[in-house]
Amino acid sequence: MFAKNVGTIDKLMRYFLGVALIFGALNGYGTWMWIGLLPLLTGMFGTCPLYSVLGVRTCKAES
Repeated sequence: MFAKNVGTIDKLMRYFLGVALIFGALNGYGTWMWIGLLPLLTGMFGTCPLYSVLGVRTCKAES
């Protein structure tokens, strides 16, 4: 559906942020922390819909 537009370093930052926020939600710091699912999923799938709209790519061009 969407082309890959998330690079390796970007993925790692998304994983870290997503896991940290979800960990906070599980420990009762606020239900808003479940927003961590978004960076975690976009990192896992390698595509970010917002990047697609803005025309941003942090990964190498596909050959």
